[in-house]
This record gives sequence, structure tokens and C-alpha cells, in this order.
Amino acid sequence: MLYRENGQFKTSYRSDQQIFPIAQDRVFIALLLVVAFVVVPGMASDYMFRAILIPFLIMALAALGVNILVGYCGQISLGSGAFMAVGAYGAFNFFVRVPGMPLVLALILGGLCATAFGILFGLPSLRVKGLYLAVATLAAQFFSDWMFLRIKWLTNDSPSGSVSVNSLQVFGVSIDSAIGKYWFCLVLLAVIALLAKNLVRGAIGREWMAIRDMDVAAAVIGIRPMYAKLSAFAVSSFIIGVAGALWAFVYLGSWEPAAFSVELSFRLLFMVIIGGLGSIMGAFFGAAFIVVLPIALNQFLPQLARLVNADIGTAGIAHAELMIFGGLIVWFLIVEPHGLAKLWSTGKQKLRLWPFPH
Repeated sequence: MLYRENGQFKTSYRSDQQIFPIAQDRVFIALLLVVAFVVVPGMASDYMFRAILIPFLIMALAALGVNILVGYCGQISLGSGAFMAVGAYGAFNFFVRVPGMPLVLALILGGLCATAFGILFGLPSLRVKGLYLAVATLAAQFFSDWMFLRIKWLTNDSPSGSVSVNSLQVFGVSIDSAIGKYWFCLVLLAVIALLAKNLVRGAIGREWMAIRDMDVAAAVIGIRPMYAKLSAFAVSSFIIGVAGALWAFVYLGSWEPAAFSVELSFRLLFMVIIGGLGSIMGAFFGAAFIVVLPIALNQFLPQLARLVNADIGTAGIAHAELMIFGGLIVWFLIVEPHGLAKLWSTGKQKLRLWPFPH
């Protein structure tokens, strides 16, 4: 049938452990990559790149990092915006202070700065959990705001903390154009998502999930909670830090500490909740939902107001966005707490049995 693994025999352990064991999934992913790398750049406008596609790719990368910590390891964090800020300013300092610093290396070094910062603020996870851990990680947000406003060396002696970058190049090729930035973000997202998918399928990913489900039982069977929790903070912070550097370098161009406020931390957490906890695919679904929804509402609400002969201003649209957004989050938590990824998984399971009754 259309989506069924009947007759797809595995003749080796390697083939049995493939990321996508069903041939239809491999074909779908290959087609999706072709569309993303070839079809979309040929059809999308400059506005589409700058307003939707590039923010979606960067937010999906950041949500992927948050999902590793919150979804796979069960460690609630509200410091994601701080990790993004550390990654952005860390990459900026390496980029402007080291002559000839390659952009990719600067992004990696910024991610490593965020890793150290994340491990530091992940230490409370060894003693506290749940709401107390969330409050502890929230301290990272306020500390980063103070750090980048008061320590002038970190912002290249800028009095307001505002910095900027330009003339971005990768291996000598300029990526200042919208399509160049899109391809660069897409390649980084694809590579990191593949590495993260393999990581959560391996031994360390199983340790994270054991800690998430019951840390006491995990310790009894020989899993070291300290190693598992801090490694989750390290990997998550690195990915979020790289996403923060991309957000600053590629999307914003010039930024200040307010660009990585606590609101950004909540948005990333909402992406994970709506997309699906403990799912790589959920990061993409959640980012698409959060990025596209405000734009769709900006287009839809004025038309709806004209149909009912009502007058709605910009402030009204902004308030309506918040109300609809909050209502959808509550609805997802009640109706489908596992998010859009669970709906996707359920749809694939039903397709396997189609057209037979189930």
C-alpha cells in the first residue's frame, strides 16, 4: 500500500538501526530536502525569505536545543534567551577581535561559550527539579541582561550594548543576500538536526530519557544523574547558542541585549510544548506554528474585521494575537499534551492500516 513496511526486510543490524527504517519515510525526507534546497529558493520572494523562512529555520534550531533539555531530559529551563545571548555575543567577540576569523568557526565558538554558561546554570539541576529548577535557570536570563549591559568589553565598548556585523562570508562566498542566508541556515539546521537525531537514539539519549521518566530508578540501574543532566545542559546550550549567533548575525544584523529577553525564552518553551516534547520533528512543527501564526493573524484579522464592519487597529491585532496564542497553548495542553508531533505520528499510524477499519 501507500505507507506500509510489508516486504521491507532487514538483512543487517545496520539497516535495522536506520534513522528512517521505512523506505517511504526516506523518500519523503529526500523529497523534502529537494524542495527546501532547490524548489523554495526558486519560488520564494525576498520578503518570504526575510520574514518567514530564515526566522523559521533559526527558531527551529533553537527549539531543537530546548527540546533536548526539556523534552528528552525533563529539565525545565527558562534561560534559553540567555543562552542565545551568550552565543550571539560570544560569536561576535571572536568574529571582531580575531582577524580573519571564519564565520562558521565563530558560530561554533559562540556555541561553546553558551555551553559553558549552560553548564554553570545547570548545576542547580543536581539538587532541585521542576518549578525550582525553572526559577534557577531564570536567573541566567537576568544575569545575562546585567552582564551585557554593564561589562562593556563584551559589547566592544558599546555604551548601550548594541553591536552589529556585516559583510558575512562563508569560505570566501558572501551570504549577505536573502537566499544566501537561507541556504546557510538550512545547511546548519540539517546537519545539527541529523546529529541530534543520532544522539537521542544512542546511549546518551536513553540516559536522558531515563532521567526524565524517573531519576531515582535511573540512578539505581547505574546511570549517573550528574553526567546525564549536565551533558543535556551542555548539548542543549550549544545548539541554542549557535541559534542565538545565527539570530544575531544572519537575521538581525545589529542587536542589543533586549533582543534576547525573557519573552524569547517563553516563546521557545511554547514552541516545544506545541510542537511536541521529546520529538525532533516537534521542534520544526512548533517553530513553524509560532513564526507563521502572527503573520497569518495580521493578514486574517483585518479582513475579518471588515466583513463584520468593525474597526481594528494595530494594537488590537497585537492583543488578539496574544489572546489567540495563549488560548491555543491551553488547548494543546488539555487536548493533545504531546503536541503536533503526536498528531503527525497518529496520522502515520492510521495511514499504515488504511483502508482497513481501525
